[in-house]
Amino acid sequence: MKIIFISILFYPFLLCAQTPTVSDADIHKRFLEAKTKFSSFEKVHGHFIDTKNVRLHYLSWGSPSDTPLIWLHGSFSTAYEFLPFADQLVKAGYYVIAIDYYGHGQTNIPDQEVSLYHLADDVKFLMDYLKIDKSVIGGWSRGGFVATAFYDAYPEKVLGLILEDGGSVSTNTYYHKMDSTALLTRLKEYAEQVVADTSYASEFEAYKAFFDKTQNEDQFELLNWTKQDKYGKWLFGQGLWKLFNMSTFQESMDNIFRPTRAPLFAESMSVIEPRIVYRNLQIPMIILDPVGKDDLFPFEKENEALKRQHPDLISHEIFEDTGHNIHYQRPEKFTEKVVGFLQSIKSMHKK
Repeated sequence: MKIIFISILFYPFLLCAQTPTVSDADIHKRFLEAKTKFSSFEKVHGHFIDTKNVRLHYLSWGSPSDTPLIWLHGSFSTAYEFLPFADQLVKAGYYVIAIDYYGHGQTNIPDQEVSLYHLADDVKFLMDYLKIDKSVIGGWSRGGFVATAFYDAYPEKVLGLILEDGGSVSTNTYYHKMDSTALLTRLKEYAEQVVADTSYASEFEAYKAFFDKTQNEDQFELLNWTKQDKYGKWLFGQGLWKLFNMSTFQESMDNIFRPTRAPLFAESMSVIEPRIVYRNLQIPMIILDPVGKDDLFPFEKENEALKRQHPDLISHEIFEDTGHNIHYQRPEKFTEKVVGFLQSIKSMHKK
């Protein structure tokens, strides 16, 4: 499964447009460097916990005595998406946790049906295990919807919410505004970009398949994805299209128009309604909202409407000329806004 679903993912490791020539020997050298670096990093920052639903992998940085922030990644990403920001947040006085949720990184897809709310339960389980009474909860894209589900289920456990282009407006809002012809065209384009799951003879082959030749780095975080199956083959992100119910045109149609026909994880993404969840919002929220010609979720008006309902609690930050993945495209401004928001929460609780 190559990550090339550009319209949805905006993931850094987009291989199709790569042009540099890098020899297998050079990539193998990077692979060996990555193996060493990944092992060392995981020994310090990587952890597992067995929840009711799954064996959950997560990363942590900083001191447990500091203000906690739990980050929930987007689709086809992992806990490592927050690596570029963790050290700066630790220096600012925060205990940072980022999880791999179902099917991503080192967390498998559970055998039983699960939803965004099951994942919220896992986050609550982790907080209890770490003796965290309350935390700031943040997420990007689908991770933002998990954050919303968590607030819906456990509002008393939340200090504040960071929603990066996800979780503040119902996911199908834009699709329901489109005329039938435009919507069908869009969904067919999405379906054409889906690539079947692939297995590899070795871990190196799996790593090489997703190695970005334009980057002069070992890309050790790729190894968070590689898994070996019972037949000895190596996998990379196996089963995610099925989990999201997006393997075919018809599945995507069901997600939008017949969500109760979709598997529970996909259904829960389609039916969660932030306008209901946040009707009685009691804690601070920052909405990070990208605006551009290829805006995946053009929800500026809906986000502004939510802010007007809670003007003293919600900050709505616009990122001009920016795509879906704000933290990747605008890391400096992303960090500035997140740190400022966290500091305001910390100041509020000192009063």
